[in-house]
Amino acid sequence: MARWSDPVGRYTVCAAVSGVLLAAGVVTAAGPWDSSGQRTAERAHAVALGGEHLPPGSAGAGNSGPAGTGSDTGREPGTAPAAVAVLAGLGTASDGTGADRAGSAAGAPTRAGLERVLGPLLDDPALGSRRSVAVVDVATGRTLFERGAGTALLPASTTKIATGVAALSAMGPDHRFTTRTVLQPDGEDEGRGKAGAGDKAVEELVLVGGGDPTLTAREKPGRWASMRELASLTAAALKRQGVEEVALRYDTSLFKGPEVHPIGINRNISPVTALMVDEGRADDSDHGPAPRVADPAAHAAGVFAGLLEKKGIRVGAPAPGRAAKKADPVAQVRSAPLAAQVERMMTNSDNDIAEALARQTAAADGREASFAGGGTAIRAELKRLGVPLEGVRFADGSGLGRGDRLSARALTRLLTAAADPRRPELRPVLTGMPVAGFSGTLSARAADGRAAGTVRAKTGTLTGVNTLAGTAVDAQGRLLAFAFLAEGTPAKYPAEDALDRLAATVAACGCRG
Repeated sequence: MARWSDPVGRYTVCAAVSGVLLAAGVVTAAGPWDSSGQRTAERAHAVALGGEHLPPGSAGAGNSGPAGTGSDTGREPGTAPAAVAVLAGLGTASDGTGADRAGSAAGAPTRAGLERVLGPLLDDPALGSRRSVAVVDVATGRTLFERGAGTALLPASTTKIATGVAALSAMGPDHRFTTRTVLQPDGEDEGRGKAGAGDKAVEELVLVGGGDPTLTAREKPGRWASMRELASLTAAALKRQGVEEVALRYDTSLFKGPEVHPIGINRNISPVTALMVDEGRADDSDHGPAPRVADPAAHAAGVFAGLLEKKGIRVGAPAPGRAAKKADPVAQVRSAPLAAQVERMMTNSDNDIAEALARQTAAADGREASFAGGGTAIRAELKRLGVPLEGVRFADGSGLGRGDRLSARALTRLLTAAADPRRPELRPVLTGMPVAGFSGTLSARAADGRAAGTVRAKTGTLTGVNTLAGTAVDAQGRLLAFAFLAEGTPAKYPAEDALDRLAATVAACGCRG
């Protein structure tokens, strides 16, 4: 398959970043499109202008989850800030002349200036015992500040930055995952033999999982692939062939290895399988921690069987199986583009999407689509992109486990690569990031001061680990990439506040002296 990445030796980003990413304004890069075709950050901005409170479950409202379980949320959102910078054009100089300085080093913060303002903040005991910190000028690729930047620490959910970049690099932003149904030839099932052997033989229909983590059975699926549509298409195709009864099998063979994440059964993630519907959630939520069904594939097959019954197709109890290579196609639905899946993963810190994308990256690279294979594939993609990998490793794609390691230097290199106008396929990693004080896992954080609307970042939370990595537009109108990783943090919220202060300081500081 055609690859989306070529090795490059450096990531100096030319002045075109200003035109591609900044001058177009944050409207262009303000977060994922929602089902109405409007950026979620734009909707939050409209609410902010009216000083309204964001309703629970709205695009800008936060989730709630238990601290220390891998959930990046837990605070109630307050009144949305009126941060005009969310939608303002940011590619101009702060002096109001309109002179575009983003492509030169002339307006960039200095090491001494950043040391003066960030140094004291990094001494905050809330940041624990180990830190890895870096700030980079996106327009030039020049490192502006480092503190232990090459030390690989636990990244928590900032791992998803690497997962998103790797997936987009391997498959491209327009790639889609296909969930399909097929009829076995002569009732043959590679794993079971004749359907209905010993009883009345019936046609054997196989529901083949394509590893789409956003497949939904909701009545209003939005832009996501619909199980209801697949059932309708399948029933119609069967009736055209005179088939009114089937034995239903479900095929999850695309993904390999253990399904349960190494952390065990957890409300933050379902067992990872190539077939699931609504992320195996046992409630009506669509993001955040939730009770999960024990067997997402069996659950999805059961939902599908019920939908077929409603369309007039008699269905026996679903059972595992495997589609024959020569099975006859019946119907299929395709996922939203990979770009949209990456954006959703970044905004909501979606662990189910992250683990599916890690496996899909492994499959695209010709590796086993398992936890181990996904981690190996992510690292291989990053190596091709020239990301510094000393001490870096991936045990999963979500960052839920404690086997991952990333450095601030590697994270800022990933962010700079995603902003490079020569690599537009990586852009969804940035456009999906939550906007401080407005959307996703940052909707209830950094709502006051300079950070609101000008910082967009991926959060990370584990017990004793707090991280934040993303971009900020500083007082000179320059786009800066930053990564702050802290280990041994004594408490969640004080650590988050300390990280938010660091990000806000980067945004507020011209720091040229």
